[in-house]
Amino acid sequence: MRIGPFCDIGPNVDLGPDVELVSHVAVAGRTTIGARTRVFPFASIGHPPQDLKYRGEASTLDIGADCTLREGVTINPGTQGGGMVTRVGAHCLLMANAHVGHDCALEDRVVLSNNVMLAGHVRIGAWAILGGGVAVIQHARVGQHAFVGGLSGLEGDLIPYGLAFGNRAHLAGLNLVGLRRRHFPRETIAALRRAYRLLFAPEGSMRERIEDVEGELGGEPHVAAILDFLRSAGDRPVCRPLNVDDWDRA
Repeated sequence: MRIGPFCDIGPNVDLGPDVELVSHVAVAGRTTIGARTRVFPFASIGHPPQDLKYRGEASTLDIGADCTLREGVTINPGTQGGGMVTRVGAHCLLMANAHVGHDCALEDRVVLSNNVMLAGHVRIGAWAILGGGVAVIQHARVGQHAFVGGLSGLEGDLIPYGLAFGNRAHLAGLNLVGLRRRHFPRETIAALRRAYRLLFAPEGSMRERIEDVEGELGGEPHVAAILDFLRSAGDRPVCRPLNVDDWDRA
């Protein structure tokens, strides 16, 4: 463990092996930071959530191993109304001045670029990337391997493997660049493209289109992940394409 100058660590903080607080880091509350995570200057970790309903309950913040939290990052613990815990998975990168609100849950290998703002109760799937200045409304979900373009305002759920951008953000195809960089097989990408076109076609209801995709492609696990995401509807509407031109990105 390496604790640099001018760091402030609360009595209930648990730092794992080889954690590094570079300098001027403030860690408070019932916070756990996993092994080998590095926290850069002026990060504020585990201080009371920005929720007017918070009454000092003994909520927690759990940060996984091998994360990097850059300068000015802020992460708040959970609240009574949200399950009492905020979680950040392993191998996550939170760039300068990113904010993770109370009761959020980030899975492994999430990237939040500079100045990303996550409101409370947001869910981010593994390998998702949010570009600089993205704002995500409370209770929204971002699926695994999705990408949100910089300066977007996300007001709805973004499907796994989806690409969204704009203010307010709309679905603009699949994250093909990310899928290829992560060496997804060509056959898998073809199945995802077929599923995308069927799911967001203008004909029929979403329920009918889900059933059609289930019948044709439901055995493909990555397609199944999209179907499960759509079936487990959250508090926000699903991001949809603005027009047929967005199909060309899938």
